[in-house]
Amino acid sequence: MDKKILGLSVGIAVIAIITLVLITPNLQPITSQKHNEKIGLVINTPNSSITLKDLNQIYSDASSTGIGRSNVYLFWNIVEPVKGEFNWEQSDVLMSFNKNNDLKVTLFFSVINGETLGPFPNWIGKPSLNAIGEDRLVNVLDAILSRYDIIDTVVIAGETESQFRYYEQNIPVYKELFNGVYAKLKEKHPDVKIGNAFALHNVLNKNLEHVVTDLALGDFVAFSYFPVDNLNDIVKTPQEAKEDLQKIFEIIPDKKIGLFEISWSTSDFVGGNNTSQKMFLEKSFEFYKENESKMEFLTWYRQYDRPVGTCVVEKSEIGNATISIGGGSSLGTSEYVIERLSHYICSSGFVDVNGIPKPSWNEFKNQIEMIN
Repeated sequence: MDKKILGLSVGIAVIAIITLVLITPNLQPITSQKHNEKIGLVINTPNSSITLKDLNQIYSDASSTGIGRSNVYLFWNIVEPVKGEFNWEQSDVLMSFNKNNDLKVTLFFSVINGETLGPFPNWIGKPSLNAIGEDRLVNVLDAILSRYDIIDTVVIAGETESQFRYYEQNIPVYKELFNGVYAKLKEKHPDVKIGNAFALHNVLNKNLEHVVTDLALGDFVAFSYFPVDNLNDIVKTPQEAKEDLQKIFEIIPDKKIGLFEISWSTSDFVGGNNTSQKMFLEKSFEFYKENESKMEFLTWYRQYDRPVGTCVVEKSEIGNATISIGGGSSLGTSEYVIERLSHYICSSGFVDVNGIPKPSWNEFKNQIEMIN
């Protein structure tokens, strides 16, 4: 059984749909809306068939909440398919929608995707950690940051704890790579903040706090969070989930943190519903307000639900590289576990598959308004 999870589907979905469209000149920036740059939303499409007009409306709706950022997921094999030759056609579209809606961008550039490395371009092959090449990574990230001035934070590795769960001997190798890349990028882009991301639920469920401590590198430490057990069932109350978030500061007491992808599914298949999602949203903003000075950002995952069954695909591929996104070692190979994660992810949005906003959509707007 070879299934991969599309937990970060927004970058893939949009890229697959609008592959050859350049920046659209008639999209006008929104200037009347007050935006909070520390509050974000993962902006995704509700289905796999979308037009530029639809996408413009999706971004406009997201921006109207008062958010000030979104995540953009870019992959090396898409950006630099040929060594030294960059392809901006797809990323220009995504970045233009963010810029036209006055949104800052948290860039996820996947050197590590949980248990998976990459995806990398064919010209690099399938390198080990110590063969990725510091200068090559600096070169591509410098090109991206030089082109898009709205990127103010970069996450180089996601679900990093899953990469090193059984291979802690590789932690020094990654530290050396990260620190070298960090130093060189900061020389060229001193205002851009760089860090790694971890899945807090994996860390707590599997006692991997020491991996986070070892790799608390760069300017901040980012976390995704699902209130689930190892089977991907929701087992927390909203208050207990807030207490999980508070444990971050026990693990990382001396560095700023970011909530990179925080969510609560409304799928009753895994124990979720509209009421508990709304309650956790409120608890998340309580946490943010109590700890604002320690936080880089809080970004909710995500805007739209997707049809059940579309969040798990056979052999998820970007270009010619098979990757695992949003799953990491929490998945194992169990059909049961994967099925539950699929239901969780597909129903984690603020707007359901029929286009009807859930109670959390208006609550999200209200919470942002209260802190703006």
